[in-house]
Amino acid sequence: MTLPESVHVLVVGAGFAGIAAATKILADDPSSDVLVIERAGDVGGTWRDNTYPGCACDVPTSLYSFSFAPSPDWTHTFARQPEIHRYLRGVVDTTGLGERIVTECALVNATWDSAQSRWQVETSKGSLTADVIVAATGALSTPKLPDVPGIETFRGTMFHSATWNHEHDLAGRRVAVIGTGASAVQFVPEIVEQAERVTVFQRTPAWVVPRLDRTLGTVEKALYRRFPATQKAVRGFIYGYREAYVTALAHHPKVLPLVSAVAKIHLRRQVKNKKKRAALTPDFILGCKRMLLSNDWLSSLDRDDVDLVDGGLAAVTADGVVDSRGKLYPVDTIIFATGFTPTKPPVSHTLVGTDGRTLAEAWGGSPNAYRGTTVHGFPNLFLMYGPNTNLGHSSIVYMLESQANYVVSALRQMNERDLASVDVAEDAQHQYNSWIHDSLSGTVWNSGGCSSWYLDSEGKNPVMWPTYTFTFRNSTRTFDIEHYRSVPATKGLQV
Repeated sequence: MTLPESVHVLVVGAGFAGIAAATKILADDPSSDVLVIERAGDVGGTWRDNTYPGCACDVPTSLYSFSFAPSPDWTHTFARQPEIHRYLRGVVDTTGLGERIVTECALVNATWDSAQSRWQVETSKGSLTADVIVAATGALSTPKLPDVPGIETFRGTMFHSATWNHEHDLAGRRVAVIGTGASAVQFVPEIVEQAERVTVFQRTPAWVVPRLDRTLGTVEKALYRRFPATQKAVRGFIYGYREAYVTALAHHPKVLPLVSAVAKIHLRRQVKNKKKRAALTPDFILGCKRMLLSNDWLSSLDRDDVDLVDGGLAAVTADGVVDSRGKLYPVDTIIFATGFTPTKPPVSHTLVGTDGRTLAEAWGGSPNAYRGTTVHGFPNLFLMYGPNTNLGHSSIVYMLESQANYVVSALRQMNERDLASVDVAEDAQHQYNSWIHDSLSGTVWNSGGCSSWYLDSEGKNPVMWPTYTFTFRNSTRTFDIEHYRSVPATKGLQV
């Protein structure tokens, strides 16, 4: 598919966020002029890219899926990467969205043209203009590598878990794993049986609880297929009890030390080595950092052929890695499980607003938006999975659908009122973010005693949503145009 010269709505990214936005827009108005560009050769976003061994979702599958596209074919209560990717492909095929997607087309630059009230867009496949841009590039899309002395001298094989090198056989290898986050807890148990020795570098330990996963049987899947309302009821039940987690995480974090007793029992049962057990015991409140779900991570670290280094990575040599105490570990493979850049999204460097600054420059290292979706000075731009929309308890898909509803309502009102552009008022954005940060101040994410990727360089939390998700859903149900400065399409005057 070739690029058109112009489009009404340009969606950037074809993962969960982009698919949600485009599908909801077209469901509201099938005649909408919508185009989706995707930098990779296939849809799926993070679930296309992350193919490391053991990759799976840590949110129950019945909730980590679109409400408008339920599937009775899930094999586990916590889905694995291949079937989530297949699911997203299936949604695209079923809805016909594939006809509107241009793959291998990366956004290079988008500049707001105030005279024309349009975005001037440059992509890797050419230029076009767009009335509206929906930036759906995700928060976990660009791998982060540590800045470590000597890394360029390493003579072995190294890669990030998000770009797994499947051509590299780990059998008999001496492997260093840098990081102990959500990806490491999934792939380390998969590789310890292959490698000769695995050395895991842990900067800080995390609370780990059992993953209550089970296989969905034939009868259960047949019931969902024959009576869809039963699957909807299960989704509602899971949503309800997951929502209750916020009561502890955000509103009454003092009870969380009691909850951590489950994690302590899990640790004691799986790690017999007292030295390792001590190193794996966090000194902060459960929930401050992302809580990890695993049934075999801790027992994998308890193996005699697995080293746990709790001093952090200090340097890399030609043939090994060095910890903060100066000890050298000879390795021939380094796998970085060092996460992503959620507080510095790459797309923010490609979007140029009314004053000639990029979104990254406007943010100055501390992202913020109105309802996590719009930013003053960037008219007709809608962010999906924007600032302060991440969750510590429920499904981001629910938040994405809420944002998509907001975008649909905005487009509808712009059409009904014959508006060329809408730009959120600066004071509305400021007041909203003041409420966000006031609400976050007492939560475990801000005051739990840890350092996490939720916080930016200034100590602010531009990532987490501070309360119940239904509150966000209600606030995004209708586009509140009274908080926006609008330009009529016919008059070109600000009202």
